[in-house]
Amino acid sequence: MSTHTADRFEWTELDRRAVDTARVLAADAVQKVGNGHPGTAMALAPAAYTIFQKVMRHDPADPEWTGRDRFVLSPGHTSLTLYTQLYLAGYELELDDLKAFRTQGSKTPGHPEYGHTAGVETTTGPLGQGVANAVGMAMAARYERGLFDPEAPEGESPFDHTIWAIVSDGDLQEGVSAEASSLAGHQKLGNLVFLYDDNHISIEGDTATAFSEDVLKRYEAYGWHTQRIEPAENGDVDVHALYAALTAAKAETGRPSIIAMRTIIAWPAPNAQNTEASHGSALGADEVAATKRVLGFDPERSFEVADEVLAHTRKALDRGAEAHAAWDKRIDKWRGAQPERAALFDRVVAGRLPEGWEDALPVFEPGQAVATRAASGKVLQALGPVLPELWGGSADLAGSNNTTIDKTSSFLPEGNPLPEADPYGRTVHFGIREFSMAAEMNGIALHGNTRIYGGTFLTFSDYMRNAVRMSALMQLPVTYVWTHDSVGLGEDGPTHQPVEHLAALRAIPGLNVVRPADANETATAWAEILRRHSTAPAPHGLALSRQGLPTYEANPDAAKGGYVLRDASTGTPEVILIATGSEVQVAVAARELLEAGGTPARVVSMPSVEWFDEQPRAYRESVLPPAVKARVAVEAGIALTWYRFVGDAGRIVSLEHYGASADAKTLFTEYGFTAENVAAAARESLAAARP
Repeated sequence: MSTHTADRFEWTELDRRAVDTARVLAADAVQKVGNGHPGTAMALAPAAYTIFQKVMRHDPADPEWTGRDRFVLSPGHTSLTLYTQLYLAGYELELDDLKAFRTQGSKTPGHPEYGHTAGVETTTGPLGQGVANAVGMAMAARYERGLFDPEAPEGESPFDHTIWAIVSDGDLQEGVSAEASSLAGHQKLGNLVFLYDDNHISIEGDTATAFSEDVLKRYEAYGWHTQRIEPAENGDVDVHALYAALTAAKAETGRPSIIAMRTIIAWPAPNAQNTEASHGSALGADEVAATKRVLGFDPERSFEVADEVLAHTRKALDRGAEAHAAWDKRIDKWRGAQPERAALFDRVVAGRLPEGWEDALPVFEPGQAVATRAASGKVLQALGPVLPELWGGSADLAGSNNTTIDKTSSFLPEGNPLPEADPYGRTVHFGIREFSMAAEMNGIALHGNTRIYGGTFLTFSDYMRNAVRMSALMQLPVTYVWTHDSVGLGEDGPTHQPVEHLAALRAIPGLNVVRPADANETATAWAEILRRHSTAPAPHGLALSRQGLPTYEANPDAAKGGYVLRDASTGTPEVILIATGSEVQVAVAARELLEAGGTPARVVSMPSVEWFDEQPRAYRESVLPPAVKARVAVEAGIALTWYRFVGDAGRIVSLEHYGASADAKTLFTEYGFTAENVAAAARESLAAARP
């Protein structure tokens, strides 16, 4: 978009006034609502303006344009830094939206929300995760290029673009940012630029309270290109130095870049600048008025935007249209030269799965014992050749998670010594970085045009939890592969044996947890997840067994979340046994005992309570007839999920304590996950259900 060059950078009086307008808008918006974070937005106004008006390729008239650069505001509390630039550039925000800041139903919530405000690329607020989102976007951009235009010279593909991110002291103190930044350096993500707002202020005061390392040396050790810029003589951002640094960072394509930019929070407020109070509190009417006087604004007016300033900044629409038109010509030329890849691109952008893709799904012979983690691996390897947009890996547990989609192709940069290294490879090595893996997966999904999965042990979902919550909050189509799903993993002991995790994950609104009972349910689950990611995006978590489980006949009703696996011999059950995962086999064996004793029993496999809850009432009641009050739920975890399914007369065979280091068979027997114990619980429920 920009016609500027490093040696011909133009900064006019209108540019200065536009920046100062953004500052007073931030101060006014916080003052009007009475709460918020004005100081950082005031200090960052020149930097954000330079990115949006001078550097970044974007089209305010088409926020979803495939060819755009991406912008991430990792310190989401300074949302006005972004909102003011979206307004000035001509996105869908208007002045009334800024006046409605942080109020019910507005387009300007306290933290930026993806899908709520045009131009917001990700929901940020939990510090550090925006850093990892940006890393994920940069990874996705490289993989996307590999899918559609791998032979193009550097910088000449319509799929080449830059990920810009503003990051803060708070972001860089959070451990997740260290995980993600380490991976970005290892991956040599030269399409990634961080602008670090080095303002020395946090909520508790000067960052000397808790943060004293040399950040640029740390990033240099990660393998990043580093620069530092100091303030201008008046204390404001030196925009000429900033532009030169941003230009140099974009030109450095062999490494990710970080620019440390010293700022003074709340500049130029006469009394509030460089204070922690300006971080998270309104400046006060007197200080807002004083700031306006310093900047040449009328202290008696609020939300003042001069017509000539807005006309100047809205030229971003013209530059965006020009850049978009130039990109359209490049993409048309690419389409003519690459018709097969163009067809793939159109299918992927539309979210369609290829014709006949389900034919590639494996079907497993009933009777054989197969761990569901192994079945998942076979599904991925079968789908790989027909779904090139599907990629992923593991947090250094690929051999255990069975997440290697292609053993000959690893997503690794040029220069990596491994023989399978390929900048556009299928298998991602996230490293032992579970939290950032999840946040990077969010960034990959947000970038679009690929389908991502990532694995670790279920017990380590605790490390990932807030990023998983953000997946659900943003309704992102990511797939978590969580294996070793119960005490059935055995000898590794209680540190690795999940107990409370299934219930805790089901407590996240919008996350679908799927715990298949066998290999065929696993294949059905993967197929349903892929369909849903095309039609109703949401995150999914697969909970898979380490140990082998008996295989049953495939039943498409598994995609409904719950179905009748074994019905009562009479067709009318007196008791219903509900189970998930590895405990379904226990319920099946208990049914045989009950039937032998004259009690008609039904086994319901319920791989996903979330999917089951979506089904029509008539279907749910056909599986769990309300008249049948005797019910037993069986799951090797805490009972929290199951009370609403079994009712007052029901019983739950669960695990309300930690496990131990022993083989799976011993632990299941010791903890009551046996046919005999489940049958006994069924008899208790039958007695309780009698009038």
